[in-house]
Formats: sequence, C-alpha cells, structure tokens
Amino acid sequence: MLHKVYIGVGSNVERDKHTRAGLLALHKLFGQLTLSNVYESEAIGFSGTPFYNLVVGFDTELSVEQVCHQLKAIELKNGRRPHQKKFAPRTLDLDLLLYDDMVTNEGVELPRAEILHNAFVLLPLSEIAPDVMHPISKQRIAKIWQAFDKTKQNLWKIDFNWRPESL
Repeated sequence: MLHKVYIGVGSNVERDKHTRAGLLALHKLFGQLTLSNVYESEAIGFSGTPFYNLVVGFDTELSVEQVCHQLKAIELKNGRRPHQKKFAPRTLDLDLLLYDDMVTNEGVELPRAEILHNAFVLLPLSEIAPDVMHPISKQRIAKIWQAFDKTKQNLWKIDFNWRPESL
C-alpha cells in the first residue's frame, strides 16, 4: 500500500550543499519527489544564520517508523549530531510533517505541530499539497495558509533549481 508523505527540509549550515545532498538522498530512497519552492527564513528560537526551507512530497510503501529511521540516517550522513538541542544550527533537518492522515504522538508527532505555527513549513506545504486536509483541524492546507498571520515570520523565495539527473 502506498502512503502519501510530506517532509520538511531545512538547513542553515552550508545550506546549498546539505539541501542538495538531502534531496538526492531522498530521491534515491523514495523515487520521484514533489518539491515546493525553497525559501530563506530567519532562525527561530536562537540567533543564527538564515535557513533554507522547503517541503518535499512522495509516495512510499515504508511504515512511518521506517520513514523516520531513513530520515535520521540521511541527517546523520550529512553531519547532524545525535541528540542535538532543538534550537541550534543544522546541517540538515528532515521533519516528517504528514504521513497519510495519521494522528499520533507515539515515537513521532503526526501531524507535526509546526505546520500550524511556522510559515517556513506551511507556505511550502501549501504549494505542493493545497487540497490535503489537515488531520486534526480538518481544514485544507491552502485554507490554513490563507488564514495564517503572514506578519509573524519573514520568508524570501530563492532561486534554487534541483533535478536528480543534474547531479
């Protein structure tokens, strides 16, 4: 059975290098990816260099636990330190945002709360999944973005082209 998955991708340490490496690793594991635009955003919760953020969608037969395991492995391969504090610079951050319409807090939080609170997650998610229903609010992602207070966080769309065949 195929599951629809959305992943938040972020980096603020060698952003271009690690974002591209993360996308290539996701492509190798999961095949065709749907990518949002890439945005630059200020660090939230700590003083640091701006992040690159985007959202990636794909289909997989893997379980939610297997997806989480693969995401952790990609992060570690890209220099992420285990047990790193939440608000700190990141070489690569891969966050499972949605896995079908699963709602859970066992092992992983789904849907991820950041969807409703961070423009750098919600805007790119709304680009590639506007009609997806948020499993808790029961509203479409596009409607949630439309109602979001866009003055809370600054985002800048950047020119970022990525195709797996070009690597």
